[in-house]
Amino acid sequence: MDKQALQQKRDELTQRLQAIRRDLQGGLDRDMSDQAIQLENRDTLLEIARVTEQELAEIERQLAAH
Repeated sequence: MDKQALQQKRDELTQRLQAIRRDLQGGLDRDMSDQAIQLENRDTLLEIARVTEQELAEIERQLAAH
């Protein structure tokens, strides 16, 4: 990837992480069945955030090498 593509990918990943963090900051619903779904979704979001952070770190490493 060229530098411009890496910067664009970095920006996309940063925006994705910000959206995930906003979602994770939301409270739980009062309804127990909705809470169960929210907690399952939370686990998924945490994994997506972890993978996104790894990908972002790799992009940053590549940009530093340019």
